[in-house]
Amino acid sequence: MKWSESTWQKTQPIYNKILELPFLQSLAEGSLAIEKFQFYIKQDSIYLEHFGRVLAMIGAKSNQIDHALTYMRFAENAIVVENALHESFFIDYNIQEKGLIQPICHHYVHYLKSLAGFEAVEIATAATLPCFWIYMKVGQHIVKHTKLENNPYEKWINTYANDDFEKGVQQALSICDTIAEETTEDIRNKMTEAFLMAAYFEHEFWRAADDTIIWKQY
Repeated sequence: MKWSESTWQKTQPIYNKILELPFLQSLAEGSLAIEKFQFYIKQDSIYLEHFGRVLAMIGAKSNQIDHALTYMRFAENAIVVENALHESFFIDYNIQEKGLIQPICHHYVHYLKSLAGFEAVEIATAATLPCFWIYMKVGQHIVKHTKLENNPYEKWINTYANDDFEKGVQQALSICDTIAEETTEDIRNKMTEAFLMAAYFEHEFWRAADDTIIWKQY
């Protein structure tokens, strides 16, 4: 069994909880309060700036040139393409500025940065995978189980459910499986631990969007 397959089995309970989140269920139905989506997009935009830097660090530390180039491209995509997409969301949903980074976003990006800076590159690579893989699965799940006609969040949903995004996810999965196979058992176990922690942060990131009232004063 591939590393990604065995790790996903361990992640399934977290993923099931993600699908049950009121934020995502309301988003899928098109009934999500606009201020919650605005809060989420602002935090996600901040997250992507940091995430792109983490991907670049992984590319710089990679021992294989093809993996290095792939993660450099991922970094460029996160910083340039995704940022442009979020700028369009800022216009579409009347968002004026990003505001301050909030606790869950802060904890998540600093967790990833600490791994990229101080742990083996295999562990950092595994920690970035949930951001690719879980978003794809969530987008595809919503498209499969929900009618998107007249859904004000259709554009966001389709971003992560489309074939182009899936191609990038498959590249990341392939790299993680390759480096997991080539590394030690200890590093493989730490890769799984990092993946599970990042999956937990993905859950908390979406859950935090239901607590926007806490941060309105900021």
